[in-house]
Amino acid sequence: MKPFAWTCPYCQKATLITDANYDRELMAFETSTASGKRGFVLQMTTCPNPDCKQYQIVVTEHDTGYSNGSFGPEGRPVANWMLRPNSKAIPLPVYVPAAIVEDYNEACLIRDLSPKASATLSRRCLQGMIRDFHQVKPGNLFNEINEIKDKIDAVTWAGIDAVRKVGNIGAHMEKDVDVIVDVEPEEAQLLIGLIETLIKEWYVARHDRKQAMDALIKLAADKDAAKKPQTPP
Repeated sequence: MKPFAWTCPYCQKATLITDANYDRELMAFETSTASGKRGFVLQMTTCPNPDCKQYQIVVTEHDTGYSNGSFGPEGRPVANWMLRPNSKAIPLPVYVPAAIVEDYNEACLIRDLSPKASATLSRRCLQGMIRDFHQVKPGNLFNEINEIKDKIDAVTWAGIDAVRKVGNIGAHMEKDVDVIVDVEPEEAQLLIGLIETLIKEWYVARHDRKQAMDALIKLAADKDAAKKPQTPP
């Protein structure tokens, strides 16, 4: 087997899958349809991390039948479905507010089923993060984003405003009801990606910084206590 890179969707640890740690089950079958034969492969990959050992299940559809251990030279994947986990949402730390986690997870879950609704949820998730992390006065998202313009870098601010604009497609109908603006799954993923980046830069960075500062404060207190003369019993 040729080694391949794989990142566990549960523990997020990147690893190289080799013969030594290979733990994958394959099931292949085919069926006749109105479009001709279709082949399907079910793959289950178990995380080699001993602290995780969660497994991923993916089904891939091919545009040709399955025979002699392969789908033939003309066969190619035409669709795939993630069965477990049921989305590409990354696990979020417990210190991220539950409402934000819920909106993020749902945006990931419906990304392919309804990209427009996913974009709307990313917009709502972003608004919750701005209100919680930056403690802005609740209002409409446009004004809330402007309130933090001088607190973040220009590139991040532009990205945040882009989430607002794309999310508006699902949140608000066009003045002309015959005008339909679609959002593609790849575009919805861009919005989800920014949410993940902001969670790392805001919540995770703040948590890590606090832990580091608490450790330094404790160290200083311990050293100060060690300098004081001990009282004899």
